[in-house]
Amino acid sequence: MGVRTDAPSFPGAGALRETGRLYSLGLDVVRLSFRRPFQARELIQQFWFIASVSILPTALVAIPFGAVIALHIGSLTAQIGAQSFTGAASVLAIIQQASPIVTALLIAGAGGSAMCADLGSRTIREEIDAMEVLGVSPIQRLIVPRVLAAMGVAAFLNGMVSVVGVLGGYFFNVIMQNGTPGAYLASFSALAQLPDLWISEIKAVIFGFVAAIVASYRGLNPKGGPKGVGDAVNQSVVITFLLLFLLNLVLTTLYLQLVPAKGS
Repeated sequence: MGVRTDAPSFPGAGALRETGRLYSLGLDVVRLSFRRPFQARELIQQFWFIASVSILPTALVAIPFGAVIALHIGSLTAQIGAQSFTGAASVLAIIQQASPIVTALLIAGAGGSAMCADLGSRTIREEIDAMEVLGVSPIQRLIVPRVLAAMGVAAFLNGMVSVVGVLGGYFFNVIMQNGTPGAYLASFSALAQLPDLWISEIKAVIFGFVAAIVASYRGLNPKGGPKGVGDAVNQSVVITFLLLFLLNLVLTTLYLQLVPAKGS
């Protein structure tokens, strides 16, 4: 009986191989982003498509996120007698944590799933193979514009979520918890700093890049025909969520270690 040469040599070899291929795709996208011809028309179309399917859900999710954070922090600060810091704690939590996470989850769930389904359907129809036969790089032609569009939409939506979340937190704190508008704004200006906004935007851009890379990779590698495309979409969303929470932990830890708090 012969020995299968394609079998994994150790447990986890398949997952390690998939991780390497995903990392390789990310490097190829970065490298080909600076190569001409640049697909400007495809970029605009993908930017508009991702934004159109993500703006409304993101705005609707941002309101309860801001409200929940404001209500919980307002209740906690009232228990310890620090109501004057409710505004700073709420706004910083929304800008640094909630806003990029909400943006990334909606980009992955709405835009990423559609991106994966589109590329998966192209793959099973052998359009990707046909492009390679014709000497056209599918990564440069299809993947790069989608990744750049996802990053741009993520940065745009992150700003929108920050504004909507802060306004929602202000409303619920001032109206429902009888907070003081002046204290809410004064505490924020006293403790917040510009790097808080920068790290939020950096997180959103990185999260958008990761979501688009994972969706593109799974879309280029479906298994089992049309059913495999559906499975690839589900897998891309789950994998993206796991990677985003891990990256958020790493980026938050680095930020808190490298950027001193205001007034410290």
